[in-house]
Amino acid sequence: MLYEEEDQNPLTGVANLFDIAMVFSVALMIALVMSFQLPELLSPTADITIVKNPGQPDMKIIVKEGQNIEVLNMTDQIGGGTGEALGTAYQLGDGRVVYVPDSGNETGG
Repeated sequence: MLYEEEDQNPLTGVANLFDIAMVFSVALMIALVMSFQLPELLSPTADITIVKNPGQPDMKIIVKEGQNIEVLNMTDQIGGGTGEALGTAYQLGDGRVVYVPDSGNETGG
C-alpha cells in the first residue's frame, strides 16, 4: 500500500510551529525597535538616555551605558549637594539651548 497507518501522523504538519513562532517574535521585536528609530537599544556598545513622561509625576529616566541599563524614578524630593558653576546655559527663541562655559573653566584637549 502507498499509505500505511503507522506513517500517518496528524501532527506532522505542525511540528515546526514553535520554531516559526520564535522567528516571528524576534522579527517582530526588531521591527518594533526600528519603528521607534532606536536601533541603539540593540547595540551592546551604544549609550542612550530616554526620558519617559517628561514633566509628569511618574517621569522616568532610562540610561543605557553599554550593556548596563538603569531606570531612575523621579520623586518629589529635591536633590542637593555641593559643586561649582561651570558656565551658563541660554535658551534661544527657537528652543535650542546654548551652553557658554565660564572663562576659567575651559578645558584644553
